[in-house]
Amino acid sequence: MSVKRIAILGSTGSIGRQAMDVVAGEPSLRVVALAAGCNWRLLAEQARACRPEWVAIADPEAAGPLAEAVGPGTAVLAGPDAMTKLVRESSPDVLLSGIVGSAGLAPTLAAIECGATLAIANKETLVMAGAMVMPAAQAKGVPVLPVDSEHSAIFQCLFAGRRDEVRHVTITGSGGALRDWDPQRVEAATVQDALNHPTWQMGRKITIDSATLMNKALEMIEAHWLFGLSPEQIQVVIHPESIIHSLVEFCDGSVLAQLARPDMTLPIAYALTYPNRLARPTPSLDLAALGKLTFRPLSDRFRRSVELGYEVIRRGGLSGAVVNAANETAVEAFLAGRLRFGQIVPLVEELLNKTPRKADITVSDLLCADGWARETVNSLIR
Repeated sequence: MSVKRIAILGSTGSIGRQAMDVVAGEPSLRVVALAAGCNWRLLAEQARACRPEWVAIADPEAAGPLAEAVGPGTAVLAGPDAMTKLVRESSPDVLLSGIVGSAGLAPTLAAIECGATLAIANKETLVMAGAMVMPAAQAKGVPVLPVDSEHSAIFQCLFAGRRDEVRHVTITGSGGALRDWDPQRVEAATVQDALNHPTWQMGRKITIDSATLMNKALEMIEAHWLFGLSPEQIQVVIHPESIIHSLVEFCDGSVLAQLARPDMTLPIAYALTYPNRLARPTPSLDLAALGKLTFRPLSDRFRRSVELGYEVIRRGGLSGAVVNAANETAVEAFLAGRLRFGQIVPLVEELLNKTPRKADITVSDLLCADGWARETVNSLIR
């Protein structure tokens, strides 16, 4: 039996912890590298459990205590470039990128250079630099496997036909914790209000994105790059039960949907073991017990977020990097109590409207745009 060598970026986050659960006890998967931002205690605990060859921590001050806690046999890398070095040193068969934000770009490009299969849960990498990542992966013959439940669903449905036979894809969204609130109440929602997701257990940032529906804007951009879809081929609908994760309509009118419980371990396991499916003790989906599945059109508040996704796809250039960075910074400010919930999407929209048009872009251009967006949002908040 061949064993896949797995590197997990963001192992202490929501996706990373669930990936560790998937890998545990599965003999066909072996973790060779783990990376985290600053939670060195949990990283050390994970390393002691699976004994990887390398671990990396972005916080350089955590290098000493991490090395002591991990013990001999595991090399420790630290600093802002540690994740990229870890990818090059470990040269994994599969890189699972579960870190939040633009920090995933450099390690992803390094993984492509190494020929590693990309299992991408870090949608921001493709939002920011899909125009670079996808051509580079194709040139290297590197598979790019989506881990987001919506894109995993599209990926699975596409086996029923050719890409040029696709008429539309429909990405579903729960609407988040504030879905049924009136607009005036939404404006003043607290952090705890927005984090109280009705169906999913996710990290704080993505849970806020779900409440603003900026997660769907980012997912639309990611779908554009992953599957070569035009803006006109991507639709978004609210689906409160979170059972149907996406639908694909083909040119003959046939519509295929992927259904599953709201459980991220399913798309994680599928990406790690693809093209096989890992047998797992998952309860069967009981449609009779569910009774019904419902769908709603976008409210005006949600439509404003989704329109930003369409606009980024049309503009290209630096717009994805700016929208991603502006949204990250605004969400951080909201979580820190420096911004009202209702100001997040307008701030992102304002930054997009200020973004200069630039056709030919480099990684340096993207990083500069990312920094400019963060600085500008913080300046506007102050």
